Parts: sequence; structure tokens; C-alpha cells
Amino acid sequence: MARMTDGREFEPPAAPDVDPPAAPAARDPEAPAASDDAAPRVRDERHDPHRPPAPAPVSRHHDPARRRPSLLEQVSGAEAVFLKGEQAHHDDLESAVRYFLEFLRGFEFMQMDRPCVTVFGSSRFPEGHPYYEQARELGSHLASHGYAVMTGGGPGIMEAANRGCREAGGLSIGCNITLPHEQHPNPYLDRYMEFEHFFVRKVMLVKYSCAFVVMPGGFGTLDEVFETLTLMQTDKIYDFPVIAMGTDYWRRLQGFLRETLLNESTIDPDDLQLLRLTDSIDEALAWITASGCRAEARKAAARGAARESQRLSEAA
Repeated sequence: MARMTDGREFEPPAAPDVDPPAAPAARDPEAPAASDDAAPRVRDERHDPHRPPAPAPVSRHHDPARRRPSLLEQVSGAEAVFLKGEQAHHDDLESAVRYFLEFLRGFEFMQMDRPCVTVFGSSRFPEGHPYYEQARELGSHLASHGYAVMTGGGPGIMEAANRGCREAGGLSIGCNITLPHEQHPNPYLDRYMEFEHFFVRKVMLVKYSCAFVVMPGGFGTLDEVFETLTLMQTDKIYDFPVIAMGTDYWRRLQGFLRETLLNESTIDPDDLQLLRLTDSIDEALAWITASGCRAEARKAAARGAARESQRLSEAA
């Protein structure tokens, strides 16, 4: 019996029955001593030699399906973006790299073993039209005289000149420009390249041609004509005939140059001689030959023969 602090007595509750803790199992003296390696542990899969390596984390910056196109692949549409206005410095730098890459593509594409004459004209003249048939005959004569024929690669006058060249066994080249309304290459091309930037294409056409023959055409044809006349007027290029075929079509333009520009002294009298008008293919060929294209033809043929000889020697 227990006594409380006020003197009263009470009986404390009985303690619950609890089994005594089991004695540890006797260790077998014959068994080897336990080691840390024998102790159970949680499996650490990071160090499991039998577990295959986990895949590397995929970043959206390195995901092939999400990768950013290369600068060369970004050429399409780049000129329109560039001409919209001022850009950040790094955007201008990327644009410059795109120009460089397109120039490199053009340099590689334009390698040829003969001199080249470029024929301009509208895509809107169909087969059977007098201008189409004249351009076809022109292409044939150019090829027969050893010239490659280059055009914009589209239909109309371009198709006609390429067609005449191909039919005469010449080298027929297309050098197109990307436009909002897709222009498919004509079926008479041996080689074809599409440019994004107008100014890169212009450089290639002037650099790798020894003459321009201008058939009736629109703004694009006039653009090429006047830029080339400016290069000649400012002595940037020499002995580069610009021949306008179709006197009925071009006579009023020549009249404007004489009666307006010359009368207002914005050009010199000698500048009128930079654009030559004719309806004769033979006369056009005579002007082209007299300009030095014949010498360029011999040089180009010699370069082509040297490359072919080198190729044959390397193959042997």
C-alpha cells in the first residue's frame, strides 16, 4: 500500500507483463567473423556495374529535331529580312556570313571550261512567239560558236535560249533567283543554281559572263541592263558587250536615253554606244567575238584541258 502526500493510502496499479528481451544468439565459433561486406546494404544503382548507363539528358538546344538550321540553310528569305531595316549587330554579322556562303556556292557552281554569254528576257513569251523563236536560234548559234549559254533558268525567253543551246550540243546553265511566286526551272538545263540575294546573283552573272544579250523583258531585264551599263560607264568592267535584240522593242528606250538623258547632260554621248541594238544574230556574234570573248574561249578551253589531263593522271 502506498501513502499520498495528504496521508491517505492507495494501491498502485500492477505493472504490465512484459517478456524479457531475448538473449543474443550464440555465435558459432567455427563461422568466420562478420565483415562490413557481408552486412546488408541498400543497393546503390549509381555504382552497379551491371546496370546500363543512363541516357544523357536531352537539351532542347542539342535536340536534332529542334536544332537551329545552319547559316547556309537559313539563306532562303534572308534578303527580305535584311532589307526590312536596321538590325542588331549580331544579326548583321549573320547576314554577312550568309552572303559569304552564297558567294562560295556560286564560285563553285560557275566553274566551266568555256566562255559564257548570258541571255536575259521575259518569262512571259510562249513557244511560237517571234521573240521566243529568236532566242532559241540565238542559243543555238552561241553554242555552235563555243559559248556556254546562261539564263535565269525559267520559262519564256530563258527557256528558249537554253533550249537552242542544248539542241546544238552546248552547255546550258540556269542561274535563278528565289521569288515569292515559285519559278520552276525549264527542262533544257545542264546545270542549275538558285540564288537568294539579287546582288550576289548579279556579281556572278557579270563575273562569269563575257557578254549580255538582252531580249525583250521587264523590270528584271532592265535592272540587269542598267547596272551593267553603270559598271561599264564607271570603268569597273571593260569590253563587255550589252546587246539588245529586238529593235522595235528597244528603240523607244534608246530614244529616251538620247532625247532626255543626253539632252539634260546626265550622260555623255559616248555612253549611248554602251547599249547596242540589232535584230541580227550574226551581228550580235560579231560584236561578242570582237570584244575578246574568243581569247577568253581559248583560255577557258586550255584550263579545261589541263583539269581533264590532271584528272586522268590521278585516276591512273
